[in-house]
Amino acid sequence: MDQFIQLLFTGLTNGAIYALVALGFVLIYKSTEVINFAQGELLLVGAYLTFGLMADFGLAWPLGVLITLVLAAVLGVIIERLVLRPLIGEPIISVIMVTIGLSSLLRAFVSGIWGTAPRSFPAFIPSTTLRILGAAVPGDRLVAIGLAVLLLTALTLFFRRSSDGIAMRAVADDQQAALSMGISVKRIFAIAWSIAAVTAAIAGILVANIVGVSGAVSGIGLRVFPVVILGGLDSIPGAIVGGVIIGLLESFAGGYLTSGLGEVAPFVVLVLILMVRPYGLFGEVRIERV
Repeated sequence: MDQFIQLLFTGLTNGAIYALVALGFVLIYKSTEVINFAQGELLLVGAYLTFGLMADFGLAWPLGVLITLVLAAVLGVIIERLVLRPLIGEPIISVIMVTIGLSSLLRAFVSGIWGTAPRSFPAFIPSTTLRILGAAVPGDRLVAIGLAVLLLTALTLFFRRSSDGIAMRAVADDQQAALSMGISVKRIFAIAWSIAAVTAAIAGILVANIVGVSGAVSGIGLRVFPVVILGGLDSIPGAIVGGVIIGLLESFAGGYLTSGLGEVAPFVVLVLILMVRPYGLFGEVRIERV
């Protein structure tokens, strides 16, 4: 029972972080139809920026995190304006290759400033071990779950209630119709990239607080692909549900079977979903007539 509880909270923590990253991935795809292969490196930048502001400049964690989120939002806008916007109308493979190149550029930027050696993150989330049903659960995992749920709830309300959120949904459904209603599609693209960068930065901070700062933080980006394929590339609820499912699957497969299987299991699910339901559990089924 103790092991089950520990694996459950580990899976929920990982799933909540995956959902945050997948949400940004889905936002970019829904609004711009771009598959962002640099999403993992945005986590890396967020983690190292916070590390640098707190460890190198000695800023208090609230100020360090706030500056990181502002810089992440600015980075998202810069990427959309300078890198992706000139590629509008170009073949999709060109856009994909640009995001792959962007991931290498961001990784080189981080390595050039902080090096490649793992660093100890100046943890600010309490890590006191708590006893839940007899199992020892680190407090930082509970805080990570709570923060992720709070952020996902706030973003869901933003998409449903705010004017910008409704405009983003309109652009995602039909760009031409949104333009005819006076919605600035370019502005919505910039908002989508900035939100994706901010959610990735928050996820990077949560991961770094638990496991430390290293290049491995960007590996979360690769694990998000099974999440978005399972939930649906264009589904925000699917990103949340897919994150939880994949997080729990990794945890239980690694805990009860082998750690190696825990890492492979999500990609087995990815292959099966692509074979059986390629548009995901909540993805929109598109039928095109030729």
